[in-house]
Amino acid sequence: MSSLPFNILIFGGTGAIGKHITNAIVAAKASPGHDISIFTSEATASNPEKAALLSSWESQGLRVVTGDVNNAQDVSRAYEGVDVVVSCLGRNALMTQIDLIRLAEESTSVKWFFPSEYGTDIEYDASSKDEKPHQNKLKVREFIRNNIKRVQCTYLVTGPYIDMYFNLAPAAKAAGGYDAGSKRAVVIGSGNDAVGFTSMPDVGKLLVAALRHPKEAKGKALKVQSFVTTPNEILREFEKQTGGEWETDHTPNEVLRELETQLWNENHPLGTHATLRRIWAEGGTLYEKTDNEELGLAPQDMETLGEVVRRAVSETRK
Repeated sequence: MSSLPFNILIFGGTGAIGKHITNAIVAAKASPGHDISIFTSEATASNPEKAALLSSWESQGLRVVTGDVNNAQDVSRAYEGVDVVVSCLGRNALMTQIDLIRLAEESTSVKWFFPSEYGTDIEYDASSKDEKPHQNKLKVREFIRNNIKRVQCTYLVTGPYIDMYFNLAPAAKAAGGYDAGSKRAVVIGSGNDAVGFTSMPDVGKLLVAALRHPKEAKGKALKVQSFVTTPNEILREFEKQTGGEWETDHTPNEVLRELETQLWNENHPLGTHATLRRIWAEGGTLYEKTDNEELGLAPQDMETLGEVVRRAVSETRK
């Protein structure tokens, strides 16, 4: 595949989804004269685990820029000579992006910005604007619509990460998940309702594909996925790969809604977890057509359910 004809700066590149995106961008091997850099804090750069990750990327040509993401001078300095900014900031830092995008608009070089949109479609239908986990992403989009004229923004909307969908949260098991260690699953509803998923490595692959197709990607909200499957199909794949039938419980949709309300009323951090799983169970990840093909990716280019389950089972056995 062709190299990326941009100078790229990544924010949040060592985080949960950021490391997959950074891996994919670094693996795309920028041409000589082009530059890939990651903006990170001194604290992150000195963290032993993160430092090892940064060092491995540096050996592949990535440049590490340290600074304070909330310091306008640090950010503006990092933007010098940068064409494309890729934000991978986590949910707790989403509002930081308003200043990052404003500074990109004021810069002399940044032309294209990917806000951290990876995940559930926040403008799926009329009810989306009222969902609590969507509010900060919606504010970022509103800021862009009202204030950004020069810089093109692309939202890469991936739906849920299948890798994290497997997680069976101990404090909210009724919200569903799969535990390969104990061979136990909790399935929402009948388990036959389809959900569109993207694997975390595929998020990086899809972002690189968007970079390679600027005409199809700039200024758009791209709906992309690895595959569509059902909770019961996931369960069958786990049973196939681990051998034997699993202990399985079912959470009716109305019970999930009750749990969601309870968690939000208690100001519990898993309120977001329950809301998103309810949205997915109700079909909020399904599209007549995705943008994968527009980005040059066919179904066989994406990871399969079997591959992702195999990775999850392997992690359990370590």
